[in-house]
Amino acid sequence: MAREHHHVLNALDAAKTQWYHFTAIVIAGMGFFTDAYDLFCISLVTKLLGRIYYYKEDSTTPGSLPSNVSAAVNGVAFCGTLAGQLFFGWLGDKMGRKRVYGMTLMLMVICSIASGLSFGKSPAAVMSTLCFFRFWLGFGIGGDYPLSATIMSEYANKRTRGAFIAAVFAMQGFGILAGGMIAIIISAAFKAKYTAQPYENDPAGSTVAEADYVWRIILMFGAVPAAVTYYWRMKMPETARYTALVARNAKQAASDMAKVLQVDLEAEENEKVEQSDKNNFGLFSKEFVRRHGIHLIGTTTTWFFLDIAFYSQNLFQKDIFSAIGWIPQAKTMNAIEEVYRIARAQTLIALCSTVPGYWFTVALIDVIGRFAIQLMGFFFMTVFMFALAIPYRHWTLPRNRIGFVIMYSLTFFFSNFGPNATTFVVPAEIFPARLRSTCHGISAASGKLGAMVGAFGFLYAADGIGVRNTLLILAGINFLGMMFTFLVPESKGKSLEEISGEAEEENQSDKTTIV
Repeated sequence: MAREHHHVLNALDAAKTQWYHFTAIVIAGMGFFTDAYDLFCISLVTKLLGRIYYYKEDSTTPGSLPSNVSAAVNGVAFCGTLAGQLFFGWLGDKMGRKRVYGMTLMLMVICSIASGLSFGKSPAAVMSTLCFFRFWLGFGIGGDYPLSATIMSEYANKRTRGAFIAAVFAMQGFGILAGGMIAIIISAAFKAKYTAQPYENDPAGSTVAEADYVWRIILMFGAVPAAVTYYWRMKMPETARYTALVARNAKQAASDMAKVLQVDLEAEENEKVEQSDKNNFGLFSKEFVRRHGIHLIGTTTTWFFLDIAFYSQNLFQKDIFSAIGWIPQAKTMNAIEEVYRIARAQTLIALCSTVPGYWFTVALIDVIGRFAIQLMGFFFMTVFMFALAIPYRHWTLPRNRIGFVIMYSLTFFFSNFGPNATTFVVPAEIFPARLRSTCHGISAASGKLGAMVGAFGFLYAADGIGVRNTLLILAGINFLGMMFTFLVPESKGKSLEEISGEAEEENQSDKTTIV
């Protein structure tokens, strides 16, 4: 009986790349587009929130968020994401990918809109509403990680699977760009309509009342791509691998796939697939530890180290922009002008280093393999961090600023053409189908833990021990990431069942049923 779903899965592995694969990339990818937009757009408006809600009379500098409020506003979505990755990862294996997929999207739509509608006018009320809905927005985003990765890996054929999963992830790059562009358009429109003096000339008047709409519109716009994708997500059939290997219904799997992919499938008998007990081990069993324990350690640690480095890089963005004069001093601009300048600078960085890095991975991941890309990415990140840190004084001199920005962009490029993409791809491939989404969720949550360490630990570290020492520590962390990469198996060109060991289990269960 196992042979029958082999037939279905082999057909999937051998399927020619066709239009539906690209549709699936877009459907799964739009979730990531929205994720990146939502997580990223907050950094574009935090300065504006400070000006509107924490303005102090007679202060020479514009109002700014107190550090604890700023940490909460920026970080609360991460906490939500971590919880969502674990919860929806587990649910995706329990209920099926597709049923859970719509829930995460609805949550993202509702919370995007709600985070722009705050209750009350006092700073405390606005900030608490914002934080509350950003947490649940993060929760929905967290669910998107394991589900999108798992769905894409289970739909893909074995030749181009890496590129497909990486392409879903690369939609993040476009989400970041969209965040910047929407912020540029909205702030430019408001700036043209409501003119105001710079802060130093007119402190109270530099923030026009209408500026309050700017941040709300930017945050709420995240609901648009999610809402648009909802219909298509609901039309996707459950993945054949889930139906055949977890729900154990090969006939259903064959008919689902035949609807969307041109593959020749016929599963005649309507029997349920027999299941050998050996193949039934759970996440906390000795058998799981024996087979996949090392792999899970590998995927969680590498993602953890990567995200520490990746998210602490954003700390230097502000300093870099002011250093090269892209963003003038706050008091020389009015509130809306400042949003415009910040958005423009971040969009340029995304365009030059973030987006190309992602697509390099998509192009090469099935050629040189996950392992090589991840090792190389960590290696270059280590090198460039040391190159920024050791002669740090040299880089701070005005004449070397452009060099500093180039080095900084290169570390970004190699994290995306490197571990930022591969840590997402690999956990979706190497675990058995019934634990795939759970294990991806655990790996991703470990990454988010790293993101929190990066975003907050290093915020205080940079103040306490200085930027140079912080960079040295980060270089060490990247080196650790490179070492732990050796725990992760290469999955290029193999079928999912081969990598996860499900294929041999089936053969054994076949033999036992024949006997």
